[in-house]
Amino acid sequence: LLVFVFRGFIFEPFRVPSNSMMPTLLTGDFIVVNKFDYGFRLPITNTKLVEFSKPKRGDVVVFDYPCDTSIKYIKRLIGLPGDEISYKNKQIKINGDLLANKFQYVYKNTKQYGAHVYEESIGKNTHLALLTPSRRGKEGVFEVPEGHYFFMGDNRDNSKDGRYDCPGYVPRNHIVGKATTIWFNWDFSSLPEWNRIGKSID
Repeated sequence: LLVFVFRGFIFEPFRVPSNSMMPTLLTGDFIVVNKFDYGFRLPITNTKLVEFSKPKRGDVVVFDYPCDTSIKYIKRLIGLPGDEISYKNKQIKINGDLLANKFQYVYKNTKQYGAHVYEESIGKNTHLALLTPSRRGKEGVFEVPEGHYFFMGDNRDNSKDGRYDCPGYVPRNHIVGKATTIWFNWDFSSLPEWNRIGKSID
């Protein structure tokens, strides 16, 4: 009963299955998802009981994939209900305002060696994003419907996210919770990356 309550209402473990959130998250990262932060929902029906706070731009969020709710996705929240999001020439605009970014260094990870790491700022929060000069990610202008959210992967040119029909815009009741901490890392192809244990997710 305690495990059911803990996993159903408060925290739930989740394993990152792909590199779409590099450099923030890597394949094989085991993370903790805080389901309490956004409010209480019934575990099976997903009925909202009480809401404590709303998802915020910049949050890293786990949600049910709208095209198959048995699958969990993890992306960064970029657009809130009513927002207009533009993505062109590797630049994001939110309601016409350019999202500030600054080149940091060339990525050395063998899984995507040579990509460029940028620091992006959403309000007072900053995070890292990965842009590949030789690859062109999907572009467009996206108007977020009421009651829905727009997500993108930090690995911008290698992420199937809100720019595509699936997942597209994600309804509020599909959101599971906010990713907070990496508690382990192992992609089973090599030794665990011990230095990732305990890292907070920004």
